[in-house]
Amino acid sequence: MILVWLIVILMVGGVLAWISGKVNRTLPRWVALGSVATVFGMTLYLWLSNPVPVLGSAWLIQFAQPWIPQWGISFSLALDGLSLLMLLLTFFIGLLAVLISWREIQTKVAFFHFNLLWVLAGITGVFLTMDLFLFYFFWEVMLIPMYFLIGIWGHENRRYAAYKFFIFTQASGLLMLLAILGLYFIHGSQTGIYTFSYFELLNTTLAPEAARLLMFGFLAAFLVKLPVVPFHSWLPDAHSEAPTAGSVILAGLLLKTGAYGLLRFVLPLFPTATVEFAPWAMLLGVIGIIYGAILAFSQTDLKRLVAYTSVSHMGFVILGVFAFNEWALQGVVMQMITHGLSTGALFIIAGFLYERLHTRDIRQMGGFWSTAPKMGVIGLIFVMASLGLPGLGNFIAEFLTLVGSWQANNWLTVFATIGLVMATIYSLRIMQKIFFQEYKLEQPLPDMNAREMLIAIPMVVMILWLGLYPQPVLDTARPSIQEQLQAYTEPVTKKTPIARVDENETVAIPEKTTMLEKSEKAKPSSDLQISKTSN
Repeated sequence: MILVWLIVILMVGGVLAWISGKVNRTLPRWVALGSVATVFGMTLYLWLSNPVPVLGSAWLIQFAQPWIPQWGISFSLALDGLSLLMLLLTFFIGLLAVLISWREIQTKVAFFHFNLLWVLAGITGVFLTMDLFLFYFFWEVMLIPMYFLIGIWGHENRRYAAYKFFIFTQASGLLMLLAILGLYFIHGSQTGIYTFSYFELLNTTLAPEAARLLMFGFLAAFLVKLPVVPFHSWLPDAHSEAPTAGSVILAGLLLKTGAYGLLRFVLPLFPTATVEFAPWAMLLGVIGIIYGAILAFSQTDLKRLVAYTSVSHMGFVILGVFAFNEWALQGVVMQMITHGLSTGALFIIAGFLYERLHTRDIRQMGGFWSTAPKMGVIGLIFVMASLGLPGLGNFIAEFLTLVGSWQANNWLTVFATIGLVMATIYSLRIMQKIFFQEYKLEQPLPDMNAREMLIAIPMVVMILWLGLYPQPVLDTARPSIQEQLQAYTEPVTKKTPIARVDENETVAIPEKTTMLEKSEKAKPSSDLQISKTSN
């Protein structure tokens, strides 16, 4: 039941925050902070109490309850290492989003925190659900509150940005719904059992044409959400017009749902089709890396600049996902976490500067290192993280991704490394324009206060920890990654694993069958061991 409570606490907390606004203007902030802190503590306890999978299975906990049994829909949730890490990231950034909004949001405070908690609940559901109908439900749940966050509390062109965000994500999500229904009916016609269960649909045998069509339906939703060039145009507008908390959740969490979808659904469900599409997908990733870096360098709006760095960094995710080996997928998971922290921190700094200057134009900034040294140091750390400085988490992510992608495609990996050089250029431009060039203000810029330092210091600690000691994260993600790669490796006969369930119950989870056992195109996973421990 703990998985259910993670979602329920956020949803109920959102409703209470909305209602409590009629009693006290400040109460919704405390309700939201308490709700997110509670689920973060529960998830942290799960990680610390059982950091590795049990009984040889990738799954840690499962909860399943029939919902609409006549249609094969169940309320099915499951937790493995990948989703556990994503939940930790979700609630950590959620806490920061509440603290960031403490002073920034002064209108409709109760409704703001309702939407904030519900978008976190939708993201939590996406990371936990194992029923494809329920997955689509949560995919839409996280869309609507984000639309309101941008459209109500955004900047000058907020309505345009909100409409654009909604149209792109809603249209691509409908294509995914069609693909889910197609998979549902094909599986039903083959077995006589109509179900949306992820574990049952893994066993569906698909004709090559059907596999391609269904895969592209899922890809439409996930590539737009990442986003991948040329489906990225909604992102800079949404980032630049959203409030600071909205930008942080967009960069840190919503983009990661697209990467998670690729790992969880596209790779296991459509192994043959993904192998065929892999060279094109990796090419799109490289184009995104270089294109995003070039556009980031040319921006004068600080938030649009950081938004285009996200386009560039998400190119590494596509490159790694379609390399089909453990090194690359470990790099993808690390990139999802470290990008959420580093880019989220840059958006937070942009919010701090906008609160003081009421402008995001970097041409009107400069010389802040001497007047705001705390902000300068924090900004320097995350700018260095963005360019991949060794010792910080982003370096580990990009190194693993490039090593893994080299085994799949040498030339595309070479071109991807150009993005690292370009990242150095636009990152140093941020420091030069904001902190080191001639001071242009008449009054000294106020430095970071205690609340702002409380937000920034945990992010600094996390990015340093991930750069200096990433092994716990790699160990947690490894069993799930190996399971996603099972269809691309030689078949190994295994018994059906038993997963631990709440209240000391046991439920057998079907082992995913190998669907490329006879395919010569399947790429083997890497023989190199990332983790020093065996599970």
